Amino acid sequence: MEWLELESSEDGNALRGMQVESGLVLAPCQGPTREASLRVILVSPVFVKGGSMRSLSALSVLVGLALLSSCGPAAESEAAGAQLAATDGAAMSAQEVAQDLTCWLGNATMEEALQRPSPPGETEIVLEGHVGKICYSRPSAKDRAVEGGLIPFDAPWRLGANEATVIHLPFPASVGGVELAPGSYSLYTNAGESEWEFVLNSNAERWGIPINDEVRTADFATFTGIPQAMTEPVEQFTITWQAQGGESGHLVLEWGMTRVEIEVSLLG
Repeated sequence: MEWLELESSEDGNALRGMQVESGLVLAPCQGPTREASLRVILVSPVFVKGGSMRSLSALSVLVGLALLSSCGPAAESEAAGAQLAATDGAAMSAQEVAQDLTCWLGNATMEEALQRPSPPGETEIVLEGHVGKICYSRPSAKDRAVEGGLIPFDAPWRLGANEATVIHLPFPASVGGVELAPGSYSLYTNAGESEWEFVLNSNAERWGIPINDEVRTADFATFTGIPQAMTEPVEQFTITWQAQGGESGHLVLEWGMTRVEIEVSLLG
């Protein structure tokens, strides 16, 4: 098997060795003297600017169609059909999920989830008439240490409980200074006493733990937030929306004696 190696026009990095699990289309292509496969990148709908990491944006479909000229007519038709179907699927998996604004609850119904010790919570994000949502779960302190305990300082924290915390954005937005295309993204943190590092992840339908190497393969950007001390404790983890004018606002995270704000602003 020989691979046709494509290059991204954005950064020139070769795309050899990517896996099907990452969202690639493998289009079989047979010629008279060799067998090859054309790979078209459909990793995610994410287009990221800012943050400390970058994800590859979708490679131009035109490049893929041009390289199919080495295939026979039947193989070209089959590959092109698979490519278009995958393109449609990629758009649905990101933008339709965000437009739906439904919080993913695994195999549970909302009625079942509300009976959990850490019930689901959801907060709308409103910017210039555009509405997004953050979905999370709400654990309670119950006389336990929050800072350095329920919010660990030596391990990643899922920002809640149960399913991963997810932000649904049916519009382009900046979150913590990271520019995002419309889509749904999970979010977790590496918390510290003086700084929290937030991590954006392209897998929006997953259980919140473990946050292991497999989960981290879908991480694509990070940003930081500064924890602030509060005068009164908050018993149950809470995320609220605080508008700062029509095109921007803050997601406000509060638990224990700690408050952290994440700036969100409308793009375009």
